[in-house]
Amino acid sequence: MTLSTFGLTRLPSSRTVWQPYYARRVLITDAATIVLAMLFAQWVRFGGAGYGPSASMLYTGYSLVLACLWLGVLTLHHARSASILGCGIEEYRRVAAASFWTFGVIAIVALLARLEIARGYLALAFPLGTIGLLLGRRMWRRRVRARRQAGECLTSVLAIGDRDAVAVLATELMNDPADGYVVVGAGIPGDPGARGDLIRIGDRVIPIFGDENDALGALGDRCAADTVALTDAEHFGVAGIQRLTWRLEASDVNLVVSPGLLDVAGARLAMRPVAGMPLLHVEKPQYHGAKSFLKKAFDFGFALAALIGTSPLLVLTAIAIKMTSRGPVFYRSERIGLDGEPFTMIKFRSMVVDAEERLDDLLPSNEMAGGVMFKMREDPRVTLVGKVLRRYSIDELPQFINVLKQDMSVVGPRPPLRREVESYNGDIRRKLLVKPGVTGLWQISGRSNLTWDKAVRLDLSYVDNWSMLTDVGIILKTLTVVARGEGAY
Repeated sequence: MTLSTFGLTRLPSSRTVWQPYYARRVLITDAATIVLAMLFAQWVRFGGAGYGPSASMLYTGYSLVLACLWLGVLTLHHARSASILGCGIEEYRRVAAASFWTFGVIAIVALLARLEIARGYLALAFPLGTIGLLLGRRMWRRRVRARRQAGECLTSVLAIGDRDAVAVLATELMNDPADGYVVVGAGIPGDPGARGDLIRIGDRVIPIFGDENDALGALGDRCAADTVALTDAEHFGVAGIQRLTWRLEASDVNLVVSPGLLDVAGARLAMRPVAGMPLLHVEKPQYHGAKSFLKKAFDFGFALAALIGTSPLLVLTAIAIKMTSRGPVFYRSERIGLDGEPFTMIKFRSMVVDAEERLDDLLPSNEMAGGVMFKMREDPRVTLVGKVLRRYSIDELPQFINVLKQDMSVVGPRPPLRREVESYNGDIRRKLLVKPGVTGLWQISGRSNLTWDKAVRLDLSYVDNWSMLTDVGIILKTLTVVARGEGAY
């Protein structure tokens, strides 16, 4: 797909076309999954001898009623809302929540009405159907993201606001093509003279149609946008935004307002109307209390299981290192942990013994933008065995010992060196509010391919937004990234 310089080319499929198409197919998939899960559970539980046709018909009726109830609760939880379809974790959370509510209601009604619904039947149908729903959503999400990469299923955006704010918004919206956002035009309030200017975002250009009136007047003609994004709501005022919503409603164009926040998870945001005015509440990050205790318990259990489960691999790795290069099996290095306290991190040795002494000679070849961390694709200090260990992150498995010692967490920011911490400014030092992790957002977002600024931003985002659900998601994605060996050297 190509966009002309002045945004005259229409997108191949607009939001009003692909979203209903996608939602209908998600509904069909959900219905088929739930019905099949119910009927399969019925067959497993009641399909044997001793059940007559009347019993079979009775439980088939139960299955269909419960399937309709389940689909209804999914609708009540807005699990097929256009705003979250294909967006990942929020969609999965709503599906899981609706499933729990469905079977909670069924259990309560069965108890109060003393209905004879077999517990084994429900115990099988519930997890089977929930897993099937989540897998179905994941299948459709991957399909939509693939189509977005190909230039389809896009949401075209007209951005209105200050030039710098529009540039930031456009950069974030178009950072990942799979998110499906394309900024096709801009309006700069109070600056009609900007008409014809361009905002450059990498190799993309965004035409400026003039002020807000010029930009809105271009909708449907020179600008084929189906969403208007405001970055400067103060310019319009309360009455102005209300009139704008009425104006866009007639042309079926969505309106979104950017609050100017970056890297704030949805779990920390809550929209609460006060005296008719919607206020966006941002909850404080939580590092202590019950959530912290739960994280410690999870870390201990996961690390212990990981070390036991990978023990054969650990033994083979130690033998391979010892037989192929001179020096110790383990590499011990000082890292800075929680609240700036140093600790000794343990890894399998993947470099030659005198790697630290040779570092100064290689610093001019550093490939990490920013110069704080050292990364080099063809580092001559890495051994042959070390290349394999690094590619699949096997060298990091001994760090689970650090997790058991409570120096590290399973998920967290990247463990920094002392010289890196000494270069931190006030903002970056927020990384030290939580324990460093064996894996983290940096691990699943590019690993060594990340720039310094991007790595720091991911770490700070994790510190401000961490939750147990996020940790589980990062762990699952880490397994996929490590299996592919992406971004490691």
